[in-house]
Amino acid sequence: MRRIVVVGASAAGLAAAETLRREGYDAALTLVGDEPHLPYDRPPLSKQLLACAWEEDRLRLRRAEDLAALDLDLRLGVAATGLDAKGRVVRLADGSEVPYDGLIVATGVRPRRLPGEGAHVLRTLGDALTLRERLTPGRHLVVVGAGFLGAEAAAVAWRLGARVTLLEPAAVPLAHAVGGKVGRVLAQAHRDRGVDLRCGVTVTEVTEDGVRLGDGEVVEADEVLVAVGSVPNTDWLTGAGPQVADGVVCDAYLEAARGVYAAGDVARWYNPLFGTSMRVEHRTNAAEQGMAAARNLLAAPHARKPFAPVPYFWSDQYDLRVQAYGHLRGHDEMAVVEGDLAGRRFVAAYRTGDRVSGALAVGMPPKAIRPWRQAIAAGAAWGEQVPVPV
Repeated sequence: MRRIVVVGASAAGLAAAETLRREGYDAALTLVGDEPHLPYDRPPLSKQLLACAWEEDRLRLRRAEDLAALDLDLRLGVAATGLDAKGRVVRLADGSEVPYDGLIVATGVRPRRLPGEGAHVLRTLGDALTLRERLTPGRHLVVVGAGFLGAEAAAVAWRLGARVTLLEPAAVPLAHAVGGKVGRVLAQAHRDRGVDLRCGVTVTEVTEDGVRLGDGEVVEADEVLVAVGSVPNTDWLTGAGPQVADGVVCDAYLEAARGVYAAGDVARWYNPLFGTSMRVEHRTNAAEQGMAAARNLLAAPHARKPFAPVPYFWSDQYDLRVQAYGHLRGHDEMAVVEGDLAGRRFVAAYRTGDRVSGALAVGMPPKAIRPWRQAIAAGAAWGEQVPVPV
């Protein structure tokens, strides 16, 4: 293997490139990124950067000299537009073609949009800087979507002195991910600060004055942020060889096709720890998956290792730190095992089948939730970890 191409110059792609070098790969290595910036971290976009606490230079994942030491063929500001899997060539938007013996796809996701013009999204550095410039005290921001991204942006906007309306189609924000009880706790944190949180409403389009709801009402706004989920960046792979279905479909080793691996937000892989296929859009997973994909690409078939992590994510909303381990979606039961919901300081455990599948903490120190990570990784039985109510 003398030519490896990594498509995607963010956390997963950079982790893959660094791991390839660290594992001894010393031949041609191309890193392709569709943005002109050096690789940077995305979670602070909706937190520290949007809040004006950080400037953009603090987001860089590596210094220019560190990247130079990797001896990369760095192609920034140019997107991948196609893949010839048979000929083993990646086609780029500038008309060039990059041959490969091994390929790692780390192209991430792009925001879903609504009909109409003028709304903000929050995925890139440019998105965050543009929105930050407009969030001056007294301006009215409408956020469409009360998931983690929308909730974080709403909290930052409130701190900056903006008036905030948060619109959510579900009856309880984040109920599909963390359960109704926890979702209501997080929702109340917004309402306590005067955020106009409206649940069970559908936004049909962005208008010149704000947004139009399903019942025809127009909610006026100075600025609109659409945070209604994302779409994996797989268009350039259509019909190319790797299977695409809400992401690049991979096996437990992160292999999508012969010599093609995927990592980060774009990868949908079989996680043997939970016995299911999943796609995880969280920062920690991106880095870990990039490293795992690189190692398996270089390894002999019998030496490859399944990627079976306990996913982790965090979210900052106002003075609340939310931390979670595991696979919470589709859980059968949630139980508060420490603290209480009313005080917004608690640890909740999640059951899927007869085992502990996840844990979430709000307002608690990291040490309060770490033992639950170990229980999830060990496939601990629910009855052995969670006391039966009397």
